[in-house]
Amino acid sequence: MGLELYLDLLSQPSRAVYIFAKKNGIPFELRTVDIIKGQHRSKEFSQINSLQKVPVLKDGDFILTESSAILIYLSCKYQTADHWYPSDLQARARVHEYLGWHADCIRGTFGVPMWVQVLGPLIGVQVPEEKVERNRTAIDQALQWLENKFLGDRLFLAGQQVTLADLMALEELMQPVAVGYELFKGRPQLAAWRE
Repeated sequence: MGLELYLDLLSQPSRAVYIFAKKNGIPFELRTVDIIKGQHRSKEFSQINSLQKVPVLKDGDFILTESSAILIYLSCKYQTADHWYPSDLQARARVHEYLGWHADCIRGTFGVPMWVQVLGPLIGVQVPEEKVERNRTAIDQALQWLENKFLGDRLFLAGQQVTLADLMALEELMQPVAVGYELFKGRPQLAAWRE
């Protein structure tokens, strides 16, 4: 069997993997895992990923989890354009620098608005307003770091060309935008980067 990608397109990391594979003409079979229906907790899926999370790549007997690792694997295996995952050591290190920071500071922060406004109410969970406010503060701080540290005077987060870092960031930042957060308002550098 060829390459299989286990994804739920409500998941930001799943969307990043999906978009990357499609954009680069990588052939794969989509295996949809509906998180809202709890399919990621099924016995069948748990045998593929005991962490019960998407995305998952299955390439023959090889199984890989974590979106950053999957994107790097796909980029290397399918020899995508160098700008995605640069061969230059320092440029590649910048991509890794961002991806590490992304996991620590972006991933858990930017998904909260979707949870608070959409997913929580679907299953009857109410999030306290103080937690929502703390999250808004964390989002503002992360956007400031993103703009000052990673974007700076560059066109893209890790240099002058789009990389895996930009794809991961954009998918994450668009999640709160989808529920009405105006992340790019008053942030001309980030707004220009988004375009």
